[in-house]
Amino acid sequence: MLERESTAGGTFLDRALLNPIEDTNRTFYYVVGALLLLFLVAVGMYAHQIWFGLGVTGMNQPMTWGFYIVNFVFFIGISHAGTLISAILRLSMAEWRRPITRMAEVITAIVLAIGGLHPIIDLGRPDRVMNVFTAGRLQSPLLWDVVSISAYFTASTVYLYIPLIPDIALLRDRGAKPQWLYAFLAWGWQGTPHQHKVLDRAINILMVMVIPIAVSVHTVISYIFSMTLQPGWHSTIFGPYFVVGAIFSGIGALLVVMIVFRKVFHFEAYLKEIHFAYLGNLLLLMSLLWFYFTFSEYLTGFFGHEPFEMKVFWYKFVGPYAPYFWAMVACNFFIPVVLLTFKKHHTIPKVLVSAIAVIIGMWLERLIIIVPTLANTHLADPVGIYIPSLVEWGLFLGGIVAFVLGFVLFSKFFPLISVWEIQEGRERSVKDVTERLQRYLPVHQQHA
Repeated sequence: MLERESTAGGTFLDRALLNPIEDTNRTFYYVVGALLLLFLVAVGMYAHQIWFGLGVTGMNQPMTWGFYIVNFVFFIGISHAGTLISAILRLSMAEWRRPITRMAEVITAIVLAIGGLHPIIDLGRPDRVMNVFTAGRLQSPLLWDVVSISAYFTASTVYLYIPLIPDIALLRDRGAKPQWLYAFLAWGWQGTPHQHKVLDRAINILMVMVIPIAVSVHTVISYIFSMTLQPGWHSTIFGPYFVVGAIFSGIGALLVVMIVFRKVFHFEAYLKEIHFAYLGNLLLLMSLLWFYFTFSEYLTGFFGHEPFEMKVFWYKFVGPYAPYFWAMVACNFFIPVVLLTFKKHHTIPKVLVSAIAVIIGMWLERLIIIVPTLANTHLADPVGIYIPSLVEWGLFLGGIVAFVLGFVLFSKFFPLISVWEIQEGRERSVKDVTERLQRYLPVHQQHA
């Protein structure tokens, strides 16, 4: 049932979208308490690492990168689910975007903060992160990485906040607590035509800006690998390959979040099967693109047959990392293609299974990119062995817990589905879509 209440202006307010904020039950506090406890355990493990050094991890020579950098690339990739997808859907004026853009934008803001911390966790001396700013070199992709991620985080946070203002003002006017927070964040919003015009202009500017910034972020991250001469990394295709993989994993994460919160908060009237059908089509398309880039990457390396390159190649295909490699191919290609190829079979459970498979597969892809190359160096050394420690596993799970906790806390203070955009869609969308159709459809001409 769609629960609405009449407002003074005669329009209807979607009450169900405010229920998580205004009608919080005990379950919320139990969930937050459990997540905080798990997060504190992860913080304790990091404190243990600071005290005893990186020796508590599974990293060694030549395996100087491990889970922390894998998770850094993975979490930053998931961030593309949000702002980039939201901006593209807004730019293309896709009306079905309205219930999903807010969730997508929240994913970006939270995951960027988590992913950006992982290189600091990877440092034995976290204070040395300041060296990037005080002694950074323009020739280093690491400096470009810091700049691009900082710019993306800033733009994404602003892009999340600006469309939130009308909903924050709604909560302020309804007397929701904390009242002082909503009064401060609403910025004096009264919903006047001039304010709506300024809001639309700001959103349009931000959505155009954020697309190239988002693409640059994962391109620059790929440069950290491809600008070296390491076998398996030195590739011109890494930039677009990483961007496609980021969008791919991001869509998977967005689908999982949508399905979970649809069930928890009873958003079935807003997040309909057609939304999952459309995003399922997009996930299938990205699966095919991912396979194309992966096939091109490995075919090029195999055709060249450079000795050190082939050492890494066979290490992945039939060596110690073969189970992870073929599991990655199954999760990223075979499972989505089998489950999503036929549109009439786009049921929500199949979309959920495909999305979870993609998330697992894309994490495996990051692992497969990093570990085999470092294990097989140009030197005449034995093959490196990397076994992640309990501390690394704990911090990985801590990152996932931090993501869930951030989303749950956001849902307590702000609507996960944009109330004002849903109302605007009901009032204007049919008219706007009809006008657009009339502009580009051919006019039927009467012949004399």
